[in-house]
Amino acid sequence: MLCLSIALLWLAQAPAITQPELRIEAPIEMAAEKARLQALDHKGLESVVRLVGLNDPGPPIHVELATVSSAPAQAVAPWVAGFAIRDSVVIFPSRSPIFPDHTLEDVLRHEIAHALIFRASAGRPVPRWFNEGLATAAERRLGFRDQTQLFLQLATGKKLGFRDIDRLFEGGQADQTRAYLLSGAVVRDLLSEHGDTVGGRILEQMHRGASFEVAFGDITGQSLSTAEAVFWERQRVWSTWLPIFFSQETLWMAITALAILAILRRRKRNAEMRKRWDEEEQESEGNSGFE
Repeated sequence: MLCLSIALLWLAQAPAITQPELRIEAPIEMAAEKARLQALDHKGLESVVRLVGLNDPGPPIHVELATVSSAPAQAVAPWVAGFAIRDSVVIFPSRSPIFPDHTLEDVLRHEIAHALIFRASAGRPVPRWFNEGLATAAERRLGFRDQTQLFLQLATGKKLGFRDIDRLFEGGQADQTRAYLLSGAVVRDLLSEHGDTVGGRILEQMHRGASFEVAFGDITGQSLSTAEAVFWERQRVWSTWLPIFFSQETLWMAITALAILAILRRRKRNAEMRKRWDEEEQESEGNSGFE
């Protein structure tokens, strides 16, 4: 009873999280996409605000929907579905979904996370791996496709340091896909080990003037080099294989494969039976001809 009272008191005193206000602009030909994003329940973005350590997300965030022929689209790679500059967002709806996003809503959530990370850190430099990893974690839960791709990267790729992951973001589409997967895995691992508030607490320290490296060490109790080693030490193949093996998707794939195998074997048996019947019928006709 005492614990319940303390919990209720803490909840009553905890600052309320405010959802961010979005100002969405779009050309006339993208009226449908604009209406779709405006109709979303932006209350769900409160979890992103909480993840980056803010209570008040600040002034409205400007979101521009742009065509692939626009100047912003021409300035980035053709597989980029959106980006954030400081705390403003640009999204190309016709390029969605492109990994790491699944839907246009994913793109919005990801880029809003970048804008809020900028505000939470007071605009101080945040390493790309941490910025993208936190935005990916804010976007959605790790899905079956993400788990499978991450498993392949961990099983076949070499171990990379955080700076190496940052350099991958400067490469082609395959390099960037690997960078998103690894940065997302690193940040999710940090959240799992140090709690969901670890990213927000690091950004809060930066907002007060600390560098990322100092803030990271203060909050996690680890240097960046130690965190790299610890991350890779925990990334055993079995730790990524088991969630895939026991997932609902894998179960249905196995059931489907078994069903297809059973159908093929049944068809093979039927064909063998028809062949045997034909042979017996021919033999019977041949015998009756001699009588």
